[in-house]
Amino acid sequence: MKATIITGSPHKKGTSALLADEFIRGAREAGWETFRFDAAFEQAAPCLGCNRCGIGAAPCVQKDAMQKLMPELLASQAVALVTPLYYFGFSAQIKTVIDRFYADSCKLTGGKKVFLMATAYDSSDWTMSALTAHYETLARYMRWQDSGRVLAVGCGARPDIERSRFPQEAYQLGLSLK
Repeated sequence: MKATIITGSPHKKGTSALLADEFIRGAREAGWETFRFDAAFEQAAPCLGCNRCGIGAAPCVQKDAMQKLMPELLASQAVALVTPLYYFGFSAQIKTVIDRFYADSCKLTGGKKVFLMATAYDSSDWTMSALTAHYETLARYMRWQDSGRVLAVGCGARPDIERSRFPQEAYQLGLSLK
């Protein structure tokens, strides 16, 4: 079994990177193969909305890092979306990748487990509301099964998250793939 982990942070050792690392550790211990795509360090252009792909009937006209991600994503039974919270939503880097799912929507739809892991400095009870609403809508549209979330509030810096329960929760999510 295979899991694709898509990260959206421009910080290689940031708070959400730790969650991705721990999820991957758990998934590998559960016997899963993993593929990590760090969107902030790849060249992925925004969707042009040109419709030349015909929503999966033809390949996307753009030739970029999505050509590396898409075969891995299509072969995966699980997808983890890992992002810092930027203005109450996905970071631009991961949002660009999600928008590019459009070219392969028909092939990606259905049958995958999906996980959300996010970090935020703020710890108000509404901090993650917009992000989780977007995630739930995406999962519903793609007919993916929401299989767990780690919403790491109050974790604006690496020491904050290292002292929290959230890395262990991410590890447990990965381990749950058994």
